[in-house]
Amino acid sequence: MALSFKATDIKKLEKVLSVPAKRQGASYRFELGGKESGRQLALEIYPGIPIGKEVGNLISVYTQSAHLQLHFCSGFVVSELLGEVTFVGEQEGRLSGLIVEKEGGCSLYANVNRSLLSGDFTQLGPEVMLSGIALSLTDGILQGDAGSPVRRNPRKSVRKTGRRRA
Repeated sequence: MALSFKATDIKKLEKVLSVPAKRQGASYRFELGGKESGRQLALEIYPGIPIGKEVGNLISVYTQSAHLQLHFCSGFVVSELLGEVTFVGEQEGRLSGLIVEKEGGCSLYANVNRSLLSGDFTQLGPEVMLSGIALSLTDGILQGDAGSPVRRNPRKSVRKTGRRRA
């Protein structure tokens, strides 16, 4: 497990999401929503819990019409500019990313080939391009080629993508 959520990480999330975390035992809950959009969601972070026979981080999002989970979250990137957090997990060159917006929006990209993050986005079909652009923010925190975690300051790896999500 490359990421161990610390109090400083929770403070970063509180800042970008503009809400305090509610501690529930060993987990954290953020209740988000936008007055103009009418969207609401709850984000829950379960650091270092048993997931099957392994231990990992579980990220859960509850909305009015969906429940999304990211198992074995290995990193996250905050974007104050976009008002969102991207949680990511990687396995065998495939990424899954869960993006949570402070206004209550949420997007999930699952099983995305890592090579899409550093390729030429203009060569991709529009239905594939969005996942590569959305997860490209996480490229600096993913496992290096030697298998050791590469950590950069997430605030410095933010790029404005101009994307919109429902």
